[in-house]
Amino acid sequence: MTITHRLPQERRITGTFPGPKSAALTERRRKAVSAGVSSLVPVYAADADGGVVVDVDGNSFIDLGAGIAVTSVGASNPAVAAAVTEQSTHFAHTCFTITPYEGYVEVAELLAELTPGDHEKRSALFNSGAEAVENAIKVARLATGRDAVVAFDHAYHGRTNLTMALTAKAMPYKTNFGPFAPEVYRMPMSYPFRDEAGLSGVDAANRAILAIEKQLGGDQVAALIIEPIQGEGGFIVPAPGFLPTLSAWATANGVVFIADEVQTGFARTGSWFASDDEGIVPDLMTLAKGIAGGLPLAAVVGRAELMDAVHPGGLGGTYGGNPIACAAAVASIAQMREHDLAGRARHIEEIVMPRLRALADATGVIGDVRGRGAMLAIEFVRPGTAEPDADITKRVAAAALEAGVIILTCGTYGNVIRLLPSLVIDDALLLEGIGVLEDAVHASQKGNTP
Repeated sequence: MTITHRLPQERRITGTFPGPKSAALTERRRKAVSAGVSSLVPVYAADADGGVVVDVDGNSFIDLGAGIAVTSVGASNPAVAAAVTEQSTHFAHTCFTITPYEGYVEVAELLAELTPGDHEKRSALFNSGAEAVENAIKVARLATGRDAVVAFDHAYHGRTNLTMALTAKAMPYKTNFGPFAPEVYRMPMSYPFRDEAGLSGVDAANRAILAIEKQLGGDQVAALIIEPIQGEGGFIVPAPGFLPTLSAWATANGVVFIADEVQTGFARTGSWFASDDEGIVPDLMTLAKGIAGGLPLAAVVGRAELMDAVHPGGLGGTYGGNPIACAAAVASIAQMREHDLAGRARHIEEIVMPRLRALADATGVIGDVRGRGAMLAIEFVRPGTAEPDADITKRVAAAALEAGVIILTCGTYGNVIRLLPSLVIDDALLLEGIGVLEDAVHASQKGNTP
């Protein structure tokens, strides 16, 4: 892979942290921005490229979050920037539901080509992952004439009313925001680290299926929605056989199987989609994040007979499939192909996973190391137990940031660090970031900072 980066790919922290310009912006923000909108780091971005984010005080951070798996091709990929500039010189908006344009059609054609299965497909474009999930549920309910929707423990599907109902974690996503949309039912997930010993993926799926059939009846369920690898819930990779067994049951019972690949999609796990890794062909897929190089774009793509069941005007929105975002998506997908970023994700796993496993062996505070491709995680526990340890997780993230590395936390118990680097990050920079993480774990294990 040969990509020329515009910014130096280096970690550089100078002066106080956060710097004076970031501190001033924080004060301005306090007076203007809702307290309900929080940020993980106390510094403000001025530039970003490749695997680094540069703040307003000139500090350069190694970015192992990529805007939560969004800037997979880099935060300012030159091909994406050129496509955005070119489209913006013609028109920024017409609303596809008023005056359509080719870019929307081209994105839909690419999605039909790239997503699993050789069946006829249709797509509808939206603005965010939550909006895509909402519309996938609408399609499933209309097409089946049923109401019930099955989601899973540890799931995260968004912050709108329906997607909060689908999401498992209360704080900060759901607390005091109810009542939520009805006819949503939660079933047990396959969580190999926390399941009883010996529970296979097939057994875990049958456990969920039995609960669905007893509590609901398969013929009452419109859709089953699941993340092939759960994101906010803790990067939980289900045991082999779990997803194929659920998919087969859904097909046999006329239930629409929806794969929420908002975070796992677009080369992140080492394939175009995590469903490919599992050998499943979803009826519908929800996509966003990495699709458009940082611009807001999302999609529902799936079987033509489902997507075309919706009456004209039933799907859409003022900004859905914005022409500039579509141009960015076409360019981003081309970059993924040109540089084989799925292969790059597999390479990232190959060089990072051994370091994470060695760290777990050396410290005794990491209960599980898991993930796939460039979607990797470590789960912190109290030594000698499986009890979640959210405190050390926070200390590690804070220590890494002060040393110049942005890492994200997640998990139902707040005890997971997730790694989502850009797929174009240099090996040397990536491994330097992992080294900082290792130092932070060792120091934080002792209650100190590096």
